[in-house]
This record gives sequence, C-alpha cells and structure tokens, in this order.
Amino acid sequence: MRPIPLATIAPMLLLGAVPLAAQSLDRQEQRLRESITAAREEQIVYLQRVVDIPSSTLNFAGVRKVGAVFRASFDSLGFTTSWAAVPDAVGRAGHLVAEHKGRPGAVRLLLIGHLDTVVEPAGANFVREDSMARGIGAADMKGGDVVIVYALKALQAAGALRDLNVTIVFTGDEEHPGEPLAEARRALLEAAQHSDVALAFEAGNRSDVTVARRGASAWRVTATGRQAHSAGVFGEGAGYGAIYEVARILDAFRAQLVGEQYLTFNAATIVGGTDVTYDTVAISGTTASKLNIVPSHAIAHGDLRFISAEQLQRTRDRMRAIVAQHLPGTDATIVFRDEYPAMSPTPGNARLLAVYDSARAALLLYRLGRRPAAQFARQAATGGMQ
Repeated sequence: MRPIPLATIAPMLLLGAVPLAAQSLDRQEQRLRESITAAREEQIVYLQRVVDIPSSTLNFAGVRKVGAVFRASFDSLGFTTSWAAVPDAVGRAGHLVAEHKGRPGAVRLLLIGHLDTVVEPAGANFVREDSMARGIGAADMKGGDVVIVYALKALQAAGALRDLNVTIVFTGDEEHPGEPLAEARRALLEAAQHSDVALAFEAGNRSDVTVARRGASAWRVTATGRQAHSAGVFGEGAGYGAIYEVARILDAFRAQLVGEQYLTFNAATIVGGTDVTYDTVAISGTTASKLNIVPSHAIAHGDLRFISAEQLQRTRDRMRAIVAQHLPGTDATIVFRDEYPAMSPTPGNARLLAVYDSARAALLLYRLGRRPAAQFARQAATGGMQ
C-alpha cells in the first residue's frame, strides 16, 4: 500500500469556477479555500469509509457499493446520477456517471476517477499514522475521488457550482478493463465527446501534472514454416523455418523503427518449435521439438507505445510491411490489439496547465514541477513516460 499524505486530500483545483488572479484571492475564492480547510477531518473520515469497502475490479458488489457512496454525495450536490451498466459479455460492474448542468455556453468539465482497486483487502484496512494514511486504494484512487467530492462541496458552499457544466465518470474497471474496450469505455467516451476540458484525479507525484501521455497497443507475430529435417535448412525444400522468420521480423523492427521520437516497441515473449502452445491472455506458452527439426511454428508477442494516433497507424503499417517480406519457405502474420489511446501534447493542454498552476499558486498549494521537452523525450525513450 502506497502512503498518501492526508494534506493532499484537500486541494480545490477545479477549473472554470472563478477566474484566479495570480497570487491573489477574491472573497469567493477565499471561501473556497476556507471550506476545504474546515472540512479536513470530514474528508479523512469519508476516505476511510470508501477505502474500507473492498472493491477489486472483479468484486462487482464491492465496486457498486463504493459507487453508491459517491453517488449519494453527488445527488446531494444537485447532480443527476446514473449507473452505466455494461453488456454481460464485458464482464464488469459498470460505471458511475453524474452530470450537473450550469450556464449555457460555459466550459464543460469532465472529471475522471475510478472505483476499483488492484487487489482485494480482507476487510477494513485504513490505517492512520500521524499525518499519513495507508489503505488499499487510498492513493489509487479513492483519494482522488474524494478530492472531487470535496472540491464540488466547496464550490457549492461558495455559490460557484450553480453555473458550472460538470460531468463526472467514475469507472468500475480501470485496473482491469473489460472487453471489447469500445463497450467497456462507452460511458467515458460519450462524456468526453461533450466536454471541453478533462481532468483525471488519480494520485501520482504531488508536484507533477500530466499533460501528455503515450498510448499503448499490443502486437503479436505468428510465423509458420515447413517442418523438415535440419539437414535441408535454408534449402529450397525445407526453407528457413518459423523461428528464423520471427528473428528476421524482430531484427527488421529494430533496424527500421528504432529512434523515432516517443516511439518504443518491446518484444516481451517468444516461443517456437514443432509443438507450440501459447495463451494470449496469460502471456505464457510451451514448446517442444528435436534439435534436428526445422521448426514449423513461432510466436512473438510485445507492446507498442506511441504519442499520437497518426504515429500508431504509421508504425503499424511499417510493421505489416516488414512482416510481409517472408523468408523462403515461411509465412507470417501480425495482429494488433488496442489498449489505450495517446494523449498528445497540444497547445491547449499547455494552456490548461497554466490555468491549473495559476490556481495552485493563488491557493498557496505546492509548487508544480517543470519538465522540459528534452526531458520529456528522454523519459519516453527510457520508459519513464507511460
């Protein structure tokens, strides 16, 4: 369990509520800060309440129970709430959606959280030690969900909520998404299509804000060859075999694709031989052969990280072209699986960061870290940026 400082539960950093002059607060803004400060202990009690409800992704009852707690809070704030069920085939609990309609033409905010946790505690697990608290899901991300609730409470107390257009989506399967993703994420995608600004409140480094993130995709190469005695390998009859074909493909990926900014691809596992099994869900396989047999099957499986949809498509096209150039006596195919899209760096994201940072400074909160483009690129290349 990662510790979460109790002080980080408090910040009210919603955008669009009131204009914030740098380093100064008007009367309404002072009320916002005072409201957050006054509710500190109440926020901690609320956090303990939801952390002590086990809600791992596949614990549907637990996820819905946590959702019910937050739903009641949003109802009390005048939001219209609903539970967005997913098709049975997706196999997940569903999502909490809350909507507040404010002044027509005002900025439309989307606030994102999630209700599920990675692991399942045995029961109550919230532990408070001085100014720190620990608990399954405290940082990831029930603490962030609580920030949203109490930010909205503060806005209401200051009379600033009534004009805001706010949609909230708390997903029930962030840690282990259901499939197909188009169905599992339908509620979130629909909310995003009707929003101008999106803020996700999952805890990370308290001095950083993420304004760009690489997307993720999986790829899998399957190669076949002619099973034959190894005395004839490379010849017209036996050909090169499936393992050499996969080796050719992977080496061509390395030679032709390495070096593009923000692009990485990893061959995570490979299995080949004459008798091959491979489980694409468990990412595990078995193989058996004799040393004097040209292998008939080989599979390589890996991931692909990218900074834009255009970079993803262009890279996939290049990978397909590489796979299509078969060694004699072999064949190969490649398939791709979408995981999550990229959040590309844009001028709009930079402007949003500037507004956020101005609010932070005016509210006298912690200082945000600054990461120049060169460091951004280095992190992408070394895997430090997801």
